[in-house]
Amino acid sequence: MIVLSTRLATAAGGSRNWLFGVLRGSSYGTASEATFEVESYKLHKLEQGPATTVTLSREDGLKMYRQMQTIRTMESSAENLYKSKNIRGFCHLYSGQEAVCVGMENAITSDDSVITAYRAHGWTYVRGVPVQGVLSELTGRVSGCGKGKGGAMHMYGHNFYGGNGIVGAQVPLGAGIAFASKYRGENTVCVALYGDGAANQGQLFETFNIAKLWNLPCIFVCENNGYGMGTSVGRASASTAFYTRGDYVPGLWIGGMDILALREGTRFAKDYALKNGPILIEAVTYRYSGHRLSERRTSFRGRLETLELRGKKDPITNFRERLLSSGLATEEELKKMDSEVRKEVEAATEKAKTDQELPLEELYNNIYVSPIEGVKVRGCDPTIMANTR
Repeated sequence: MIVLSTRLATAAGGSRNWLFGVLRGSSYGTASEATFEVESYKLHKLEQGPATTVTLSREDGLKMYRQMQTIRTMESSAENLYKSKNIRGFCHLYSGQEAVCVGMENAITSDDSVITAYRAHGWTYVRGVPVQGVLSELTGRVSGCGKGKGGAMHMYGHNFYGGNGIVGAQVPLGAGIAFASKYRGENTVCVALYGDGAANQGQLFETFNIAKLWNLPCIFVCENNGYGMGTSVGRASASTAFYTRGDYVPGLWIGGMDILALREGTRFAKDYALKNGPILIEAVTYRYSGHRLSERRTSFRGRLETLELRGKKDPITNFRERLLSSGLATEEELKKMDSEVRKEVEAATEKAKTDQELPLEELYNNIYVSPIEGVKVRGCDPTIMANTR
């Protein structure tokens, strides 16, 4: 056993913090396990919170690094596809927020459910949809996860319910999914995510109320990236302590740029929700692009803000440093992984540009579970309309 103690800059504002690593392995770069200190959590109506000392295995560390790097590279490709007009309509990138979806996904199982808003590319990927399925969906090709029919805002997968275009509307749907889980006696939770811009929607407070009344196994997550479209949280919300906004629903504040804090916090939240009912998480993160790609990112925030935060708090850079300094990975391993990710995304990008689009006759398919012979779209077929007058 090798014990490493070194001083590193943390993600929070560049402050200094002790990082403790307990390594098991034969030499530097081949440690099988390390222990880290994460930023303290803030609690609401909780007597005890998650542990701030977390253990990470080499296998999990490499897996999570690759997932974050894949999302970042995939989003860079999506941005280029949008600028070259291969992607039409809206495109909301997840760059900067990768630690949230990767950290949380690695604390739940594939049997648990997730529902989120339209900034969904990262969540779609970690829920099991390959890069090809995401990029081809963005370009409207048959190899997309929805055959190109859903596009940027509507992506789905196993126990992943989107990608929803109506602001905040996924939160009551998430409570419904949690209700179904409890009704069927399943030992699973639903993670329902929304942004700080949706946090003032009335339907959220109605949902918190009924979720607590019925003690539904739901984890409500506010991905607070600082801006609702172009409005900063301080200009839109009288109370910006979003983790307390469930009132009677317990809350947990997590530094959303720290993947290990998110993983540990989500483990705690899942255990709590299965035993006690709903819990609210506020993950404080940051998005590098505008609300959508058609907006100028500097029109509503300082020109240097993004560069400064990216330099101090970037979730991938900071996690990479943790892996290297603890001996869980070597520089050569991570460089090789970066190269593999780039090749995977490049191949998917090319297919997303050249793959077949759906033929016109597919327009009316997949509307009904059991199609009705002779009926294309209910209410629009003139014969059906004539018979119902």
